[in-house]
Amino acid sequence: MDPKPTGAALLLAPAARGGAAVRFPPAEPQRAHFPAVDEHLVAPEVTRDELIRGRKVVAAPALEPHAEQQVRLDFLIAPHLRPGYIGAADLITRVAEGSDFATDLSIRRAGTDPATGRRYLEELSFEIVNEQSMRDAREKAEDLVARGVRRVFAIFVKRDEVAEWSAAEGRFVPLAPDATIEDLCLVRPVPVRALLDGAAAEREVVRALERKGNSEIEAIKARERKAALDEGRRAGLDEGRRAGLDEGQRAVLLRQLRARFGEVPEARREQVFAASGERLAEWAERILTARTLDELFEG
Repeated sequence: MDPKPTGAALLLAPAARGGAAVRFPPAEPQRAHFPAVDEHLVAPEVTRDELIRGRKVVAAPALEPHAEQQVRLDFLIAPHLRPGYIGAADLITRVAEGSDFATDLSIRRAGTDPATGRRYLEELSFEIVNEQSMRDAREKAEDLVARGVRRVFAIFVKRDEVAEWSAAEGRFVPLAPDATIEDLCLVRPVPVRALLDGAAAEREVVRALERKGNSEIEAIKARERKAALDEGRRAGLDEGRRAGLDEGQRAVLLRQLRARFGEVPEARREQVFAASGERLAEWAERILTARTLDELFEG
């Protein structure tokens, strides 16, 4: 999403059942106590409002670069999820007392967290940054990590760059184009380039599905193996037929040679056994006109 800041320092958030508005002061990025991940300050799927440290932002509809990157990101990551993990697009999370926002894609454990009785907090988050301010992206990353999200990635569309948030450095650190993202949530490493390139994403999706033992891919591979075996059998049969025809042609030629020239010397017999089918046919045509064995074989 590309949220737009409204400039408001505080939000008058509507109560869950239409009561009086409640004023929330800006919260510090790190607190000893966090609200439940699904205890929201905004109304999901009703308003486009989000909160970042009490500052109201609007998650605006996307332009083409952001929207297309969103499809590529979702398409690539979903097949890479390890069993027991689930991906979600635009899932809103109560990150802190004054922060209630969604990231473009998040990955969390499936099921219910026994410690809270609610869904698990996401472990990985991906944010697409196109028109969104760097301040919003930075504060989101800081709050997510403070809440307990293990890793936060940003895809900077205009720079064609993928970066990971570093709490130690306090910034997004760019990832090399040939680098990979490895994580326990994923069945195999995700190449950074595949996050930015549709053709690379397609190749990696196939590899991820193959790694997971996808039934349709296994069926395709089985059909290919069967076709290769069938082709091998057909080639073997054809070769066998050709070999059988050649052997028969050799036997006939040797009989004709004996009938015409008498006993065939061993050297000439070896020539016959080593000859191709085309060569045997040529000798068979010349046997009636050749006056000697030497003329037949060397003429």
